Amino acid sequence: MIYPTSRAVAVMAIGAPIALAIGLIQPSYWVAGVAWAALVGALCLADAILGAPRDRASLALEAPGAMGTASSAPMRLTVTFERRPPGLAETAAEVNPRLALADDRIAAPVRGGEAAAAYELTPLRRGEGQIERIWARWRGPFGLVWKQISDTPKKVVSITPNVGAVKDEAIRLFARDAAFGLKAQLETGDGSEFHSLRELAPGMDKRAIDWKQSARHGKLLAKEFRTERNHPVIFAIDTGRLMCEPLLGAPRIDRAINAALLMAFVSLKLGDRVGFYGFDVKPRLFSGAASGAHAFPFLQRVAARLDYSSEETNYTLGLTQLNAALERRSLIVVFTDFADTTSAELMLENAARLMKRHLVLFVIFRDEELEAIARREPVDPEAVSRAVTAEALLKERDLVIARLVRMGAHIVDAPAAQVGAALLSAYIDLKRRDLL
Repeated sequence: MIYPTSRAVAVMAIGAPIALAIGLIQPSYWVAGVAWAALVGALCLADAILGAPRDRASLALEAPGAMGTASSAPMRLTVTFERRPPGLAETAAEVNPRLALADDRIAAPVRGGEAAAAYELTPLRRGEGQIERIWARWRGPFGLVWKQISDTPKKVVSITPNVGAVKDEAIRLFARDAAFGLKAQLETGDGSEFHSLRELAPGMDKRAIDWKQSARHGKLLAKEFRTERNHPVIFAIDTGRLMCEPLLGAPRIDRAINAALLMAFVSLKLGDRVGFYGFDVKPRLFSGAASGAHAFPFLQRVAARLDYSSEETNYTLGLTQLNAALERRSLIVVFTDFADTTSAELMLENAARLMKRHLVLFVIFRDEELEAIARREPVDPEAVSRAVTAEALLKERDLVIARLVRMGAHIVDAPAAQVGAALLSAYIDLKRRDLL
């Protein structure tokens, strides 16, 4: 696109009253106005021809692939000129509502045929941010015309809960159990996978003696085991209406994703395979199970795609499809919420089917706001009514948890601020007890 600058408009405007005055004084010289407009037009045309050609200019974007919600990151927009570079280039960018730019337009000097503009990206909410469009424009040598190019990179920036804090917290919590699962060969009781036979030595568990092989070789031989790895760990996150409601200032789903990423970081380090599954009124995504520490950025991008929903959760469809998609026994970590025993009935029914094949761990956020209402001293009839209602809801919640425990599910019931640490401790405990 080529269009006039404010200077060209001003020059044209200056000539208009002069041409009008000449026409009034000497009507035969009315052509002076036409000549002035033609002169300005010719100068604009010359400016467009002499300036850097648009087809020899290109735009390049460098932006992060993932960001944490409580952070900012640099974005770099570079304009490259192959011929007749200008002295200055202006750049601009457009982002979707989940991102914000500190400056939406930056003028950068051109050095060596390149102009580089540094922007600061700030995430506004979790999800998938997108850099939708970028522009660059520059003036001709006379400053009369703008030449502009644009591009639609559609660069997706995955916005997750604070990933840096996730890694720091995972490392801090995991340090207490750093030796667990990292040895190639462990004593009996620390693993379930047979490794080798060795002669019984002092300190070894006598229950590990293989009497048949000992009789065959004429000496006491004991079995050695090692920790079994490569377990599938699937985070099934309910993205329905109840999970999108705020709890202590943040949506439950954001807290669930934060806890899931914390455990995923440790699980990948321990050699397990990790995947994400999202569902509300219907299944939304299933990433499959990925392995290796290099898979963590991929899981971040998947977690960012778990969007907020106002739909009611369909446990029958969601959990049934997850059960059908898993071919191997897995640890399924379910993040969900329920209001009462009636709404939880379908969840319990379908959870029972999952437990026939898989190890299921339910993560439930303790509703501290509801507990505070129930404990608050009743000073008026309205407060009494609120306290009674809150107490009834807490009792129904406890009934659902008790039924899940009787069915064989494992439960993490913790305050919102501590659910990540509680989940990680439960996961390490399951591995230590060889339940996976």
